[in-house]
Amino acid sequence: MAEATTLKSLREIYTDEAVPALLEAFGYDSPMEVPRLEKVVLNIGLGEALENAKALDRASADLATITGQRPIITRAKKSIAVYKLREGNPIGAKVTIRGQRMYDFLTRLMRVALPRTRDFRGVSANAFDGRGNYTLGLREQLIFPEIDYDSIDKVRGMEVTIVTSARTDEEAHQLLGILGMPFKER
Repeated sequence: MAEATTLKSLREIYTDEAVPALLEAFGYDSPMEVPRLEKVVLNIGLGEALENAKALDRASADLATITGQRPIITRAKKSIAVYKLREGNPIGAKVTIRGQRMYDFLTRLMRVALPRTRDFRGVSANAFDGRGNYTLGLREQLIFPEIDYDSIDKVRGMEVTIVTSARTDEEAHQLLGILGMPFKER
């Protein structure tokens, strides 16, 4: 009888594969020096929220469905007359996830959602910020299987920022590569 193969969780991949590989590659003295994932921040900017208050509610509901956590409303820090924007107006929603929810979200993102993207050939390896954090822009929320196609009012993009404890982009790139981030060939 054939045994069913189980996929390793990201946490298992980190401890079993990433820590030893990064220890060897970068010559750390201790496993505690190895970069780790700290948090993931999802952000939806909604300029349309100034005219349409329902857009903010819908975007918040989408983020809550995707992450399992209630988002906070982001507000304008400055008034900009050209955009009819006043300080304090709601202009977006964001969620910060950590711990097991972060690992669950990243598993769904890398193994399910990104491959569902139309004409997907990998994510850019040039989206690191110089401090070991990676930001990925998604064009639509429909790539997540939790989102019901019939219930959305408008296709909205979002920004996913993966914050690591890595000091350099190369360390973070190796860490995310080992965890399964589908980078394009450089």
